[in-house]
Amino acid sequence: MLKLEQISHISLRGNFLAGVSTEESLAHLRVEHRDLDTVINFLVENGHPDQDLTRRLKRRKLNLRDRITRLEQTVAVSAGS
Repeated sequence: MLKLEQISHISLRGNFLAGVSTEESLAHLRVEHRDLDTVINFLVENGHPDQDLTRRLKRRKLNLRDRITRLEQTVAVSAGS
């Protein structure tokens, strides 16, 4: 079973990805999305009392999904050119 101490190393990365390719940005965002999923699942499974934290993390995860989708569309358009 995952313990809160085990997930404390997970970095909730920043939004600034200057100087990297779109593919690198996508990879970075996907890792962050998986990290958030791990943390959220841990909090939910263990009945963490801070529902505001869980809600904020879920919102951040949804925002990441939107950013990933936009970047994927950019890559698809670029590939079609």
